[in-house]
Amino acid sequence: MTSASSTPSHQPPEIIKLNAKEWLQKNLFNSWYNTLLTLGISALLLFMLKRLISWAFTVAKWNVIPANLPLFFVGRFPSDQYWRLWVILGMIAILSGMTWGFLARNSTTLFDKKSLITIGFLGVLAVITPVPIVFRFLLVGLLLLLVAEAWGGKIVGNYVPLIGKWLPFSWFLLLIICVWLIGGGLGLKVVQTNLWGGLMLTLLMSIVSILLSFPLGIILALGRQSSLPIIRILSTIYIEVIRGLPLITILFMGQVLLPLFLPDQVRPDRVLRAIIGLTMFSSAYLAENIRGGLQAIPTGQTEAAKALGLNTPLTIGLIILPQALKISIPAIVGQFISLFQDTTLLSIVGLVELLGMSRSILANPKFLGRYLEVYLFIGILYWIFCYGMSVASQKLEKQLNTEHK
Repeated sequence: MTSASSTPSHQPPEIIKLNAKEWLQKNLFNSWYNTLLTLGISALLLFMLKRLISWAFTVAKWNVIPANLPLFFVGRFPSDQYWRLWVILGMIAILSGMTWGFLARNSTTLFDKKSLITIGFLGVLAVITPVPIVFRFLLVGLLLLLVAEAWGGKIVGNYVPLIGKWLPFSWFLLLIICVWLIGGGLGLKVVQTNLWGGLMLTLLMSIVSILLSFPLGIILALGRQSSLPIIRILSTIYIEVIRGLPLITILFMGQVLLPLFLPDQVRPDRVLRAIIGLTMFSSAYLAENIRGGLQAIPTGQTEAAKALGLNTPLTIGLIILPQALKISIPAIVGQFISLFQDTTLLSIVGLVELLGMSRSILANPKFLGRYLEVYLFIGILYWIFCYGMSVASQKLEKQLNTEHK
């Protein structure tokens, strides 16, 4: 008879937590050369930090930032139509809070220590932002709306769990409404795309391109793995040709050559042409990332699915593809971050996104030479969104991880 002590355990191994002193001793001061490296690098970082603080408080002229905040964020969007953008932010706050609350419906505490610190920091930032007092109240209101909707989403999620199936559709519908509110039409005053700019244009271009390139990348990855020669060859040619071209070349082709292949009365908007170029470029790289995930799936998974009587589409859709996407999450999110950063090239083809708007501001005689202040500010903005995507991908990986470590 096997004793109880010899029965294999299916529990994950115990995680040993170290306090701050033990962590420092183990990771930074565990040997004499690591101690020297730690002290040397720390001294260098302190020196650089001291110089940065000295420059920020004595040399830098930060008036260029508050004086041009509308240009940084929305470009030359008409000021009398700002109400559309506040409506968009309000809807995003509502849906974000609802999604947050629904995803955290099974947790004991909705607002943990990190969440409260983040909310408090955003509240302080909303109060001190150098904008008119009305806009500050609106920013605080958006934050309160987000928190309230998160609380409501947690309660509703526990009582009506089926609401989770409607959240993806709600986000897609919100994207359509946002494009309508920004562009106008159907009862609203039309705002020409040459007035779109700044962070608003950067986010719009990257989000739409990501949403379009993801399914196209999946199709191309499956096509390159297909047993049908014509599909496999066409998919391979597309991927290799696009990956062999610089993005700026594709963007120029979209802006200059695409109208030549269309009738005279058909002239796609510059924003649409840029989205097509970004989507074509990103989908080729995404296809290779997803193909790597597909190749990592053991053949036994396919054989087991066939033994259960599943046909090829069901095997791919229900068994193979979900596992491949799970494996490919880091590479996919890395490509999304790269696509978000690649929007800086749009200024070369005449679209005034965040970096292009910064160049326009620096061309103003009032702000000549303020390069460090402006580029540091937009660098922080890019880092916030890129880091946000990185954190979201890490949480998604952790949520989908079913293995014991």
